[in-house]
Amino acid sequence: MYNQIKLPYAYDALEPHIDALTMETHYSKHHAAYTKNLNDAVQKAGIEEKEITSLLSSLDSIADEAVRKAIRNNGGGFYNHNLYFSTMSPDGGGQPQGTLGRELEKTFGSFSEFQAGLSNLAAGQFGSGWGWLSANRDGKLILSSSANQDNPLMEGNGFVPILGIDVWEHAYYLKYKNLRADYIKAFFDVIDWKAVAENYDKVIGG
Repeated sequence: MYNQIKLPYAYDALEPHIDALTMETHYSKHHAAYTKNLNDAVQKAGIEEKEITSLLSSLDSIADEAVRKAIRNNGGGFYNHNLYFSTMSPDGGGQPQGTLGRELEKTFGSFSEFQAGLSNLAAGQFGSGWGWLSANRDGKLILSSSANQDNPLMEGNGFVPILGIDVWEHAYYLKYKNLRADYIKAFFDVIDWKAVAENYDKVIGG
């Protein structure tokens, strides 16, 4: 059985950047539904014991098209939101240090250039989707975006997301309305770079 992460902070802890009602609705309604629907789908397919990254990296092996679609949508929603909620903190913001910080500067030129690149991808994602920072086992970093609940694991190129910005309207519309760029800017004030760095270390050490 797949389980939602337990939030290490209260719903209102990310105020004023992300409001409490959005957090509560996002986590207890949207994320909970993805998790339930994923568990139902994998149980139906008889693959409930598969680790989530392996499951999302091998969707083509699921013969039943309806089951494959259900797992793609709900498995992506489950995984993406676990990552999203785990990389935010009321003590977030600033810039990453250490290996990840150096690699960001090496790859993108500076932290501000990385921030602009990811922000532009997230803001420019048409409709619902995500902006991603991903890494591979060699430590290489890339930026990308994806529609709906897709993520880089599904692309089969060896990159694993270590940070994701949710740009579905349910992530920001109660507070920011149609001003997606304002939400994205605020999101950088709650990023837990220690958690992102730990994700990076797991990828390169895995």
